[in-house]
Amino acid sequence: PQERFGGIDLVVNAVTARPRGTFGGGELAQAPPDVLEPYVHELLPAVLNVLRTATRALCQRGQGTIVQITGGSARRGMAGKGPWAAAAFATRALTQAAALEARERGVHVALLIVDATIESDKTTAFLEGKPPQASASELDVVAAVRYLEAQSPRGWTHELQITPRLDRWVP
Repeated sequence: PQERFGGIDLVVNAVTARPRGTFGGGELAQAPPDVLEPYVHELLPAVLNVLRTATRALCQRGQGTIVQITGGSARRGMAGKGPWAAAAFATRALTQAAALEARERGVHVALLIVDATIESDKTTAFLEGKPPQASASELDVVAAVRYLEAQSPRGWTHELQITPRLDRWVP
């Protein structure tokens, strides 16, 4: 396939945990003992495997960009979303490690934090009645990925956050 299509230049990972019960895991005091299971046994291994294989492939080429996408909980814990935040924090740590390991080999690794609900078929009901500026569009996410991919090694961004104007922004 590489002979036919060329090498990989960009890897984007936006994997997330399968929803079970309350999004984010719910309140810790009420959480069942296995509340971390979808995050620790499904999400984090998936993130690790994408970062691991993408870093290996791009470092062999000596160039390319990896963008790992996660939610705003990578920056702060939120009530009712502690288990999700733990996984998002771990995703941030894995991405930072990959960035530090790949930099010297010419590979740009960045974390794109989408601190927003992304407007899509899955979120239509949740966003009903809210103005567009209360959510991010899929095109906003694509534009951020393109921005990260187009950067020169003289000015790589390793973390970028998208927050809609009408959503809560926490610096």
